[in-house]
Amino acid sequence: MNGLHDYTPIVGQEVIEQLQRLAERLTRRRFVHINSTRTGGGVAEILSRAVPLLNQLGLETTWEVIIGDPEFFEITKAMHNGLQGDRVRFTPRMMEHYREINRENAKRFDWEADFVLVHDPQPAALIEHLRPRAPKWVWRCHIDASRPQRHVWKFLREYVIRYDASVFSMSSFAQNLPHPQYLIHPSIDPLSDKNRDLTAGEVQAVMDRLGIRKDRPIILQVSRFDSFKDPMGVIQAFKMVRRHTSCQLLLVGGEATDDPEGPEIFARVKEAAAGDPDITILLLPPDSHYEVNALQRAADVIVQKSVREGFGLTVTEAMWKGKPVIGGAVGGIVLQIRDYHTGFLVHSPEGCAFRIRYLLHRPEMARRMGKLAREFVRRHFLITRHIRDYLTLMLFIDNPGSRFIEL
Repeated sequence: MNGLHDYTPIVGQEVIEQLQRLAERLTRRRFVHINSTRTGGGVAEILSRAVPLLNQLGLETTWEVIIGDPEFFEITKAMHNGLQGDRVRFTPRMMEHYREINRENAKRFDWEADFVLVHDPQPAALIEHLRPRAPKWVWRCHIDASRPQRHVWKFLREYVIRYDASVFSMSSFAQNLPHPQYLIHPSIDPLSDKNRDLTAGEVQAVMDRLGIRKDRPIILQVSRFDSFKDPMGVIQAFKMVRRHTSCQLLLVGGEATDDPEGPEIFARVKEAAAGDPDITILLLPPDSHYEVNALQRAADVIVQKSVREGFGLTVTEAMWKGKPVIGGAVGGIVLQIRDYHTGFLVHSPEGCAFRIRYLLHRPEMARRMGKLAREFVRRHFLITRHIRDYLTLMLFIDNPGSRFIEL
């Protein structure tokens, strides 16, 4: 694991010293994160990097993961989809099973802490059973909850209102809640296997191992196989581009233990691409960070054509590699892509196809946009900024009524 000072050449000494000064105000505090999976998805990736750095800063920080049966994760996936606006079936029996699994998980934990940060709906009900374990509880929503299905949000809200604060990725995701709400953007770690610099030889070795030839421009989308990521729309856009421009499409994704819909969507995508030699679909293990890094660096244009998106860390990852990104104009993607500046925002497969062709035929512009994109990420979406936000959040919650922090 990298040390805090390893980030100095990237973010500057002043940023590191600011983190140390903030952490001095929180010495001997215990901080617990709870989510639903240790591998797969942006939350797990962030925690795997943030928790060791928080410990280096002197906060005793641990990361707990709840467990559940397949039915529980089907229920929480329905909750996730409902919070993002889908019409979903959510019955009293499903609600009771959700409560039961949270009750069982509460019995497993024996920690006590000063701050608890619970991520997303899956473990939200733990507070009902574990409230005495910590004086300060925060619920962190990574989902685009701007227009949730009313019955799903009504159920979840009964637990969320028991927290001392909530954190959202965008102000438009915030809800009517009786406690303070904070805004924290997700982040990437520039020194992780997924984001560290690679040599041309390292990139080529991965391409050779995966059997991908770079004899034509590569269009890439990296994401879970999820209907909200719109892989079918990406295939549609690619086929429009290929009518006029020789290219190939890579759809790359992994599995997450808390996403039972993944295999079904993956099967649909494979069927849609069947027999097309220009489309490669890769289902990689959750820890294939090095391979994803190499594929993003090898790509000519990277797409994240989501139709709903809490944030979309794959956009940030691609921008960090100096790539222009074409993203759906939804959720947190609009925070990352500055239209016509660091990439393009699109609303349809046709718009996506147009922008792909535009960039493929203007490589100099693509390089210029990629350079701007990398700098934008360096200033706004690296893990050092995320750690600063966590520390600041704890200080504000620990000092209610404060409007500023004096260092």
